[in-house]
Amino acid sequence: MAKRRMLPLTALRAFEAFARHGKMSLAADELCVTHGAVSRQVRSLEKLCGVRLTQGPRNALKLTEAGDRLARSLGRTFDEIEKTFVEVRADSDRELHISCVGTLAMKWLIPRLPGFHARHPELNIRVTEAYGPVDFTREPFDAAIRLGEPAPTEGVTATPFLDNFHGPVLSPALMAAGVDLAELSALPRLHTRPHPQAWAEWAEHAGVTPGESREHREFEHLFYMLEAAAAGLGVGVSPWIYVASDIAAGRLAAPFGFVRTPARFHLVQPDAPAKKGLAAFSAWLIEEAATAPPPPQDALAA
Repeated sequence: MAKRRMLPLTALRAFEAFARHGKMSLAADELCVTHGAVSRQVRSLEKLCGVRLTQGPRNALKLTEAGDRLARSLGRTFDEIEKTFVEVRADSDRELHISCVGTLAMKWLIPRLPGFHARHPELNIRVTEAYGPVDFTREPFDAAIRLGEPAPTEGVTATPFLDNFHGPVLSPALMAAGVDLAELSALPRLHTRPHPQAWAEWAEHAGVTPGESREHREFEHLFYMLEAAAAGLGVGVSPWIYVASDIAAGRLAAPFGFVRTPARFHLVQPDAPAKKGLAAFSAWLIEEAATAPPPPQDALAA
């Protein structure tokens, strides 16, 4: 592919504005620069072209034949660029880019998106898996969904929309023989590498002290761990919202129910004027969360 020459875009823009308005002062007003700045750009363009583009007295400049030819070409080109820019920007306004923790996206958000699109066919939701704090000044997200207890952050608003409950889950096959708290340590204990403290947090929130397991298995992601639990590889701790459908379908069982955690799911967005459609997405998210089935809260076996 041939290398494109470096065009003097600033000078070309100044010349096109002068040619369209017929006056340096009007071109300067449009470009928010001084009369002298436009004049210097036109003179520099003439030097680069090697021909005169304007003629006549300074206060009544007219285009030369070469200047008229260049002005007509620039006008068509800038019109086409502006038209395409408006179209691309409109496409961007129709898409919301949401950063979301992976398991929630897979197990809860994406399965519900058809309902959002049916209500708002003009909007498209693009979901990207991401974790940790989001920097809206450096990352291309319009909003983010996170689980936690967010500290107040300047320039960011976090709206809670869904409570969090968690508890141990395992396959119905492992559950068949019956599992009480004393027998829990006999089962392999499943963990995730990013959140190894899940068992300790559940024990604290549930007010219990489960015995130590003799076997531990670690997985890279929570959704891997949940598949391992469904396959009968052991018992792991999961948020209720991630496993509600699997429990309803009989893929997983929860012998001790679920207990509330201090953390909640939040929609995080910059304080700057919200992108078109984000208010509709936020309202839908809160409405959808309100319809989520409550978790079972069975009594813990002593």
